[in-house]
Amino acid sequence: MPEIWKVLAGIAGGVLLFWLALVAFLVMARPTGSALSQTLRLLPDLLRLIARLARDSDLPRGVRVRLWLLLGYLALPIDVIPDFIPVIGYADDVIIIAFVLRSVIRHAGPDALTKHWPGTPEGLTTVRRLIGGPR
Repeated sequence: MPEIWKVLAGIAGGVLLFWLALVAFLVMARPTGSALSQTLRLLPDLLRLIARLARDSDLPRGVRVRLWLLLGYLALPIDVIPDFIPVIGYADDVIIIAFVLRSVIRHAGPDALTKHWPGTPEGLTTVRRLIGGPR
């Protein structure tokens, strides 16, 4: 029986370390209120973009799998940082979206982002800034 407690303590410690690393990243990235709120306003366009990219059969299969996994993560009610925590509650979703989209653009090219973007040109510029891509 004591072995199970060691395993549970190890899992809890790992989850805590992951959570602390994510919070540290958020502090270092310092999402400003306006940049974060702009990104949150783009959420409907981002979800449509991710769905369009995930259905594009011209993209590599690994890219589409990442996008479907991202959509699944966003649909789950459980987050790394709960959404009820002000500012950083939604920031973890934004960071995960940015990481996945950055990976997608590296493999699929920036033209895929432009081709499937459903929003305004200003929104596309914000997304490119968010993922560190060409403006």
